[in-house]
Amino acid sequence: MNLLKLRSMLNDFYIEDIGDRDLTSEMIFTPDKDGELTFLAKQSGVFCGEIVINEGFKVLDQNIVVQIQVHDGERIEKGNVIARAKGSVQALLKGERVILNLIQRMSGIATKTANIVQILEGTNSKICDTRKTIPGLRMLDKYAVRVGGGVNHRNGLYDAVLIKDNHISFAGSITSAVSKVRSGLGHTVKVEVEIETKDQLLEAIEAGADIIMFDNRNPSEITEWLNVVPDWIVTEASGNITLQNVKEYANTGVQFISLGSLTHSVEAFDISAKVIVENGIEGGISR
Repeated sequence: MNLLKLRSMLNDFYIEDIGDRDLTSEMIFTPDKDGELTFLAKQSGVFCGEIVINEGFKVLDQNIVVQIQVHDGERIEKGNVIARAKGSVQALLKGERVILNLIQRMSGIATKTANIVQILEGTNSKICDTRKTIPGLRMLDKYAVRVGGGVNHRNGLYDAVLIKDNHISFAGSITSAVSKVRSGLGHTVKVEVEIETKDQLLEAIEAGADIIMFDNRNPSEITEWLNVVPDWIVTEASGNITLQNVKEYANTGVQFISLGSLTHSVEAFDISAKVIVENGIEGGISR
């Protein structure tokens, strides 16, 4: 995780949320008023986001003390304490919503990824993400996938070649697209080609693709087509893959399964920030 980038992101998020100041908190509390917030899990799953809690409060106030109770990748149960933060009430209240939004999303991604990884136990397939992330949150989204036991696909357009259907249409053919890429590309970058037909598969193999993605193909087609793919070519399946059928795709023998749903339609993990008093839980910071 790039700390400089994370801190910059957090600054931007706080500018969006706080603006000039937190009118409510500053009207009620003096700057020297201290308090404590407790982050609680309201469901069971895999936690992700300890660095966001730590850095999130530091960006606002270096004097806030954070005690992490659960670390990234650890299983949490409903009611577990995730972390405690002590310090200026004004700073705690300014930071809690941005921090909650991020760790709820990250823990949701990690939990969903871990569930799929568990489904694929006993197969040789690995689950990976896509570029279908929320703009500005890709670093955190992809980190959460890793925490959940998945692996990352390319981070962006800059770090890997993926020749998709529109590239092929504009270039005229897979052969032409691969040839143009190879002529100007260094030897350290692999070339992936997305195919939808048997003829495209054979053309991609002949053109020298390093990775072949079976796009929107059903398990029976992939099982059949894998017979003609040389061992040195890495294979990937993508498109129309769900929790219900992901095991079928893994059983084809494909090496990677990419799921956009890991990040584009994840359900936020339920976490709250509460003020704890002697006689129980009082108040909630979940606006």
